[in-house]
Amino acid sequence: MHNTALITGASSGIGAAIALGLAKQGYHIAVGCHSSSSVERGGRGVAESCRKLGVSAECFVADVSDFSGCAFLVKEVAERFGGIDVLVNCAGVTRDGPIARMSEEYFDEVLNVNLKGAFNTIRHVTPLMMKQRGGAIVNISSVVGLTGNRGQANYAASKAGLIGLTKSVARELGSRGITCNAVAPGYIETAMTDAMPEKAKEAILSTIVLGRPGTPEEVADAVVFLVKNRYVTGQVLVVDGGMAI
Repeated sequence: MHNTALITGASSGIGAAIALGLAKQGYHIAVGCHSSSSVERGGRGVAESCRKLGVSAECFVADVSDFSGCAFLVKEVAERFGGIDVLVNCAGVTRDGPIARMSEEYFDEVLNVNLKGAFNTIRHVTPLMMKQRGGAIVNISSVVGLTGNRGQANYAASKAGLIGLTKSVARELGSRGITCNAVAPGYIETAMTDAMPEKAKEAILSTIVLGRPGTPEEVADAVVFLVKNRYVTGQVLVVDGGMAI
């Protein structure tokens, strides 16, 4: 069994939409979840929705910030499905606060999950893809990785780092038929953004040319495009409604 996509952070929000988007393209789906509780809260339902589209789908638990845990994750997925053709790094956390008061723990946690987590999965999936002489890697960055954002120095740094990682991996692996791209979403309707105060939401909406938030499905469409197109690599596709023009 082949044509397999591993998506980290796939139990909810953008990651769940990406899993479903790739399932619609016929990919078997490895639903990456941070913990057994995230499997219960959303991962199992995502896998079930993918299976209804006629593909195989299972949940796999791993903390992406753990190097050896990612090695085990990749091995487990490859053994179950016979290989990994697509890797989407969507796992991410926020720990917002002003730089003058940000704790070292908050900075480290965000960098370890958002940036090191992507390195960990790429590092372990690369030998498989090189042997197959093909594959597609998509990293979910953010528009704040391009513009910066007040109160998000750690998050913006992690997402900007993903862009540098993406371009370097694209240069290294292109000769083996492996593409590596990034998607930089703007303000997307998810549980995370729903929890924001109304005033903050209104302030963000006023900066968006299209005048509305994006949907997880619109981000997923961009990922599907980058997976299917075999002549685009090292690029950052911004999906932000014109927020960062």
